[in-house]
Amino acid sequence: MLHPKEQILNVLTYTLLALVAFCAILLLCDISSQRERFFSSKRDSVALDLSLSHTQEVLLRSDPEYRGRNVNCTFWDCLNIYKCEHDTLKVYIYPLQEFLDEKSDKVATTLSSEYFQILEAVLNSRYYTSNPNEACLFLPSLDLLNQDVFDKHLAGPALASLNFWDRGENHLIFNMLPGSAPTYNTILDVNIDNAIVLGGGFDSWTYRPGFDVSIPVWSPLLQQANAVPATAHAAIHRKYLLVVAQLNLLPQHARHFRELSLVANNAEQMLLLGPCDNNELTTRCNKMHHQKRWEYPRVLARGKFCFVGHSLRVGQPDLLEIMSQNCIPVLAIDNYVLPFEDVIDWSQAVVRVRESEMHSVMRKLESISNVKVVEMQKQVQWLYSNYFKDLKSITITALEVLESRIFPLQARSSRKWNAISKNSRSTFNPLFLNSLAPKSQGFTAVILTYDRVESLFLLIQKLAVVPSLQSILVIWNNQRKSPPHLSTFPTISKPLKIIQTRENKLSNRFYPYPEIETEAILTIDDDIIMLTSDELDFGYEVWREFPDHIVGFPSRIHVWDNATMQWHYESEWTNQISMVLTGAAFHHKYWSHMYTYAMPGDIKHWVDDHMNCEDIAMNFLVANITNNPPIKVTPRKKFKCPECTNTEMLSADLNHMRERSACIDRFSKIYGRMPLRTVEFRADPVLFRDNFPDKLKRYNDIGSL
Repeated sequence: MLHPKEQILNVLTYTLLALVAFCAILLLCDISSQRERFFSSKRDSVALDLSLSHTQEVLLRSDPEYRGRNVNCTFWDCLNIYKCEHDTLKVYIYPLQEFLDEKSDKVATTLSSEYFQILEAVLNSRYYTSNPNEACLFLPSLDLLNQDVFDKHLAGPALASLNFWDRGENHLIFNMLPGSAPTYNTILDVNIDNAIVLGGGFDSWTYRPGFDVSIPVWSPLLQQANAVPATAHAAIHRKYLLVVAQLNLLPQHARHFRELSLVANNAEQMLLLGPCDNNELTTRCNKMHHQKRWEYPRVLARGKFCFVGHSLRVGQPDLLEIMSQNCIPVLAIDNYVLPFEDVIDWSQAVVRVRESEMHSVMRKLESISNVKVVEMQKQVQWLYSNYFKDLKSITITALEVLESRIFPLQARSSRKWNAISKNSRSTFNPLFLNSLAPKSQGFTAVILTYDRVESLFLLIQKLAVVPSLQSILVIWNNQRKSPPHLSTFPTISKPLKIIQTRENKLSNRFYPYPEIETEAILTIDDDIIMLTSDELDFGYEVWREFPDHIVGFPSRIHVWDNATMQWHYESEWTNQISMVLTGAAFHHKYWSHMYTYAMPGDIKHWVDDHMNCEDIAMNFLVANITNNPPIKVTPRKKFKCPECTNTEMLSADLNHMRERSACIDRFSKIYGRMPLRTVEFRADPVLFRDNFPDKLKRYNDIGSL
């Protein structure tokens, strides 16, 4: 007989073995369950079949109640970002289903060829996933592109019946033609709850910025018509200034253009077309010329500009039809949210006109220079070929916009979304820079000089101690005399290079020299020796925040003289400024490129011939492109060289002021408008005038006059 202790030990042993066996059984069950789920997931991951023979029927109950959508949705509260765990956007497409009313067997919607192409584009893209468990976004196979062709009372229940709907969270709804008669709302009249709408008819009231995506309204005509090559029909050689061929214009707009076409000057510049007797979409007729027929949309290639106006719906297919023919759209639809407006800078490709100002549309178009017309036409062609040429491009672009919101670190910059010239001599437009230019880069000082060696050396010594200076470039504009040897120049710790020009031109100061490695350029005259290191350093800091502006020290104003009916250049101290002289100013090197290679008209040659107004020309150029005024920094107003006599200074010429007034008049006529902007604004350092200890102030040495 076993000892009692041995019996207890045996019982404990058997109990332990039983527990181990039980845990092993549980573990095997769990592994089996996981294996089953794994293979189930694999079975779910079968690629979607878009064949109509695999369509499933789903019975629905019509829902007369209209809740609409959550108008307050934002990226932060209606999108479950935790579903987007991968580094790239993943989109799941629901299997094809046919939704029927259980009482009447009425079909909720039928699959159009356009929506089939959208589904196919997603299916064949890098965004598609067949596994809903790894999807970030969900795309219903329910076609809601055109509200005129589906039952809105069945569409809502159809969406709600989807397996992963969850009140529309993380779901995409493609729609190009929202609303129906008689109201024609700019958003779908369907219960879409918290879904993201990729819509073609948004206005600023219904668009939810950062959440919805504005897409274009596709035109079936584009599948038949070929896009015009970029080299064909250059905009400046096209016969008509404006082509109006939209069929569904509001009556008041159509009447307005009929009245404009009767004006003698407009008759030869505007082609006004309407429907032909057969009402075919592929033809247009000119009722003023015995029903002459034009092939549409090819007739749009005869105009520099083509009009898109308000109709019953905000979004119009005419926009893409116009762009396909390399015609510059003239948009007169107030509050319309243009396609992909979050990432595309439409100001480079579209002329917007307020509906209340349509009477002046011809005058506005006539004022646009040929250089600007060519640039805009190239931008139209680039945007169309990259984002709008077919439904696949539109779909993939829309998904990329969403991906850039969800994964902002991988997003394209604004510069890359908007075509930048690949010319090796070009640089990045400061309109597309980040909010702040890199501080570490510093600026390059470009000094234009002729013969004032003593003043030049003194200026170099003062510039060398500015902390943000990166290098100095001396432009020796004297061809009769060689510049001093580099060994005679002041010894400084910053790189210094001298370039002797071939001709004595004021425009030499703006040439984009390859030696300029920084984005910021300080153009400064050799006699501007009164600026302190603090003033220059502060000027650079202001430029970093406003890299598309001219930022500098001497300021001027242009005024209109009612007596002479001309513009007048004013150098008196006033509360307003409209120009900052480039004798001491920061600008982005992009403007040097534009000044040298893209200055409108004969402005550059005129400046070089007359040895005057290069600073005014630069102010006109920047203001015309940005519509922004320059920025004056610090209160200093006196910039005369104390060591220089008046006879040495170009500005001492008695005819100088009269010539500068004539420059403003001449340049405004070349631009066709007055681009200069007047502002009552000056940037000063914080605390520099306050009664605080100097050690608390960053910039102490700021001049008062």
